Amino acid sequence: MNHDIPVSQIGPQGEIMAHAIEACVHCGFCLPACPTYALLGDEMDSPRGRIFLMKEVLEGELPLFDAAPHLDRCLGCMGCVTACPSGVAYGELITSFRGWSEPQRNRSAFDKAKRVAILKALPAPKLFSVAARIGQYAKPLAPLLPDALKSPLDLLPEHVPAMLDLPKFTPAQGTKRARVAFLVGCAQQALAPNFNAATLRVLARNGVEVVIPEDQGCCGAAALHTGARDEALKLARNNIAAFNPDEYDAILSNAAGCGAGLREYPEVLHGLPDEDAAKKLAAKVMDISTFLAQLSEDGGLEPFMPASRPIKIAYHDACHLAHAQGIRAEPRALLKLIPNVSLLEVPEGDLCCGSAGTYNLEQPELATQLGERKAKNVLSTQPDMVASGNIGCHTQIQSHLRRQGSGVPIHHTIEILDMAYQGLL
Repeated sequence: MNHDIPVSQIGPQGEIMAHAIEACVHCGFCLPACPTYALLGDEMDSPRGRIFLMKEVLEGELPLFDAAPHLDRCLGCMGCVTACPSGVAYGELITSFRGWSEPQRNRSAFDKAKRVAILKALPAPKLFSVAARIGQYAKPLAPLLPDALKSPLDLLPEHVPAMLDLPKFTPAQGTKRARVAFLVGCAQQALAPNFNAATLRVLARNGVEVVIPEDQGCCGAAALHTGARDEALKLARNNIAAFNPDEYDAILSNAAGCGAGLREYPEVLHGLPDEDAAKKLAAKVMDISTFLAQLSEDGGLEPFMPASRPIKIAYHDACHLAHAQGIRAEPRALLKLIPNVSLLEVPEGDLCCGSAGTYNLEQPELATQLGERKAKNVLSTQPDMVASGNIGCHTQIQSHLRRQGSGVPIHHTIEILDMAYQGLL
């Protein structure tokens, strides 16, 4: 697409945005892959429409105020990236645009306060845990609250577990096959601490030495994708300093959004002095499923105990695994290693569940529609359990399964592998 964007005035992020816009040929392959277009049927709520809107705003032809509602409704799920035959880097475009435009937004005092609360609580697991526990007591009041306050309460699990103190070093069992660093995440430490505990157990059992760098922090994805660019830069630089790629065979994440966030650091720091350091770190980042799948191919994994009965698992593709990182086969291959387990494919599996980082807090109505749709599709497969690889998807699907009266449990892929090792399936 031709444009007249003043790239030199915008700076390095302007180059990223201009390049993405140039690549778009307006073919429309992205439309059926877009969740908001599927719900609303509006061209301006599709990737193609949003690219046009961003171009017009960057050229000074359209006020940001007019484009903002459509751009705010974008989940950033990257479904369009998978569908695009022209290789449009839509994720880089929408993220860079939000960082460029946020300082120009005129948000209400309530919106500003809500954003500050989200971006302060999410990266601080202990604070988030306290807030979640308070939220449990406030749940009976949910019907009386506005959607902006009701939706976070609806997402809370029935029970907020105690946080776990994870060891900074976990030795390999048997012959050491690898040494890795592990990003422990933020919200999942408060809402699903067993994700990390299971990860350490499975890695150690398969000869992997695990280090949890002490100075690590939030990956910055929530800040980056909501336009809080300065905060995202600060968090990215903190992790670049905390993780020394030369010391590890891989830097692992067990949260799709966090892993994708770490791999975005080169774009975040494009044109800045620490861009090379960001590239070096990003090159070592791997999702836990990819790392274990590679171990499985290179010498195999410790054998799993068979499930006690035939178990049907519906596997949910987290957007930031399937679309942002291209990881689909690896989690499925791992689950298929467990004897007596069969996998079910979820209808509309490529469609986002509506979690999308902070989306279900900022766009609760659309997020609820997508969550209901996802839960119905999952239940249509009649599974015994659901597997996913992202904390946001986990809480969203769990909430909507519960609302539909289903007791089908949802687990992280790594938890299911851990249960199989312990003979608990």
